[in-house]
Amino acid sequence: MKLEVDKHSDKPVVHQVEEGIREWIERHGAGGGSRLPSIQHLSSSHGISRNAVIEAYERLVAHGLVRSKPGSGFYVAENAASILSKAPLAQTSLEDMTDEMWNLFKADEDSLKLGCGWLPHHWREEEDLTYAIRHVARQHRSGIFDYSTPMGIPELRSLIQERIRLLGIEADPNQILMTGGGSHALDLIVRLMLKPGDVVFVESPGYYNLFGLLRLQQIKIVGVPRLTGGPDTEQMEYLLSKHKPKLFFTNSVFQNPTGTTLAPTVAHQVLQLAEKYDFQIVEDDVYADFQHDPTIRLAALDGLHRVIYLGSFSKSLSCSLRVGFIAAQPSLIKHLVDVKMLTNISASRFAEQVATTMLHNGSYRKLAERLRVKLSGQMASALNLIRSAGWEIFAEPAGGMFIWTRHPQVESSTQLVQNAQHAGISLSPGHMFLPHGTSSPWVRINVAYTRDARAATFLNNPLEMVA
Repeated sequence: MKLEVDKHSDKPVVHQVEEGIREWIERHGAGGGSRLPSIQHLSSSHGISRNAVIEAYERLVAHGLVRSKPGSGFYVAENAASILSKAPLAQTSLEDMTDEMWNLFKADEDSLKLGCGWLPHHWREEEDLTYAIRHVARQHRSGIFDYSTPMGIPELRSLIQERIRLLGIEADPNQILMTGGGSHALDLIVRLMLKPGDVVFVESPGYYNLFGLLRLQQIKIVGVPRLTGGPDTEQMEYLLSKHKPKLFFTNSVFQNPTGTTLAPTVAHQVLQLAEKYDFQIVEDDVYADFQHDPTIRLAALDGLHRVIYLGSFSKSLSCSLRVGFIAAQPSLIKHLVDVKMLTNISASRFAEQVATTMLHNGSYRKLAERLRVKLSGQMASALNLIRSAGWEIFAEPAGGMFIWTRHPQVESSTQLVQNAQHAGISLSPGHMFLPHGTSSPWVRINVAYTRDARAATFLNNPLEMVA
């Protein structure tokens, strides 16, 4: 295999190698099964580093074009031809995305929701939440009947100010806008800041609900690969030479779906690129309360200059109590309030007062601590289970809910989804988490559901669950 590698090109060597191998597969080996050159051979014959070759192969494995056989090397995947035959920008339709979301919601009550994005019912703690609900009903009757203020109740915004200060983020209460959860926050930002035809960067893999929201508004989406320490800044800079995004959407902590967390060096590089190429960053931090020891936040480094920060209590407290927030510059908050009033009038005053009560009396802090301990234990046992079953893990998360994983004998996760359905398990196919819906062997596993015996049975026998 002869690759064209230009070490003086603006395009990173990794991406040149990846594209060269992809082109060779398309011309010579798309039938599948062909053995590819070893890492050592490509490195020495082209005068490039082993790390560049390794990363290029890993990218091709992630896209389903190449299979890794431990002790043997890399091989062209059996379904490489079908993957290559797809248009590179062919996007999953909105209908396909909502169908997949419906599948998770309408799954039988007895179904094991191994791929969902929320905690199980039996993890929810009712006592403190019930107390807060009764307290609001008795002491704050306006919370039952009245609209909230457009910005959200002041007391709650002051409490959030103190909470995000612990993450190093300085914001006045007038820089904090309450929303009806994290998705509502994203919707307000997209409605205000983007128009049809605008370009945004998103993480790949990333949050499929965000992808659907952007497509609904006819926004052009460009995917930036998510690596173990955050977005691939080399690839991001290469993409920035070709596109001019208005926004970049990212998860800093326990990213959905990979479970990875932003490294400090990557955080600084992302902010440098934002300054150099003049775009803003939306830092989605809805999993913040699952983290034991706070790590770096873009909003803390940036001081909310180019970063718009958002959070939510829905993941930890209750999916039904939709309470989220946006922290940003006061001028931007003012315009976001206008959009919120026109589209929603206000968020739920009742939900805001319940959250305020739990933050005030300390019950939310204790609940979050217990969840962190529980999730840490689940993460450790889930990683052991997945590894022992022979699956590949994208990265070992330090906490949170998600593991991004693939079975080495499965080329498309749709096969796993179908097999899981026959076993009474619901999963989301990996292509849903890719901006352009290309076929993927990867799936997201929610560790909170892995103690169920059905999870172990499926993970150990994923190819034998077809009816």
